[in-house]
Amino acid sequence: MSDKHADYTVPGVSLESGRELAGLLQARLHALNDLQLALKHVHWNVVGPNFIAVHEMIDPQVEKVRGFADEVAERIATLGSAPSGLSGELVTERHWADYPLFKASVEDHLKELDKVYTGVIEDHREVMAKVGDTDMITEDLLVGQIKDLELFQWFIRSHVEKLG
Repeated sequence: MSDKHADYTVPGVSLESGRELAGLLQARLHALNDLQLALKHVHWNVVGPNFIAVHEMIDPQVEKVRGFADEVAERIATLGSAPSGLSGELVTERHWADYPLFKASVEDHLKELDKVYTGVIEDHREVMAKVGDTDMITEDLLVGQIKDLELFQWFIRSHVEKLG
């Protein structure tokens, strides 16, 4: 028999709140797992001028986002719940569509990645606002991730920004 929740959470947080926090973080874990897959997909499928710059820019983002997913999963476990990295659960629980492009130009992929980053960042910020009064540790984890996600989005936007 398998159970998704332990009979404990972190000190200073009620069991009910710990489970609620874990649920909010599970949605973030799904988003981060999806983001790292989308980034790797772009890495493999981007073509055209500036291909190599974008191809090489994306791998460090993939590694960092994978680390974010691990942090979130470990926080869920620390809160007393079982994190899910199952692809079927990700697909059934997400509220966004699959990444739409396969082989496509640098500009097309980066415009789509900008949209993906916007969605992930907005949802991260929404969860951060909800958890701040309940658990500053979880809030701090999200603040750090948002900072880097916004930086990665700026990298992407800088490639497609038009002057004048």
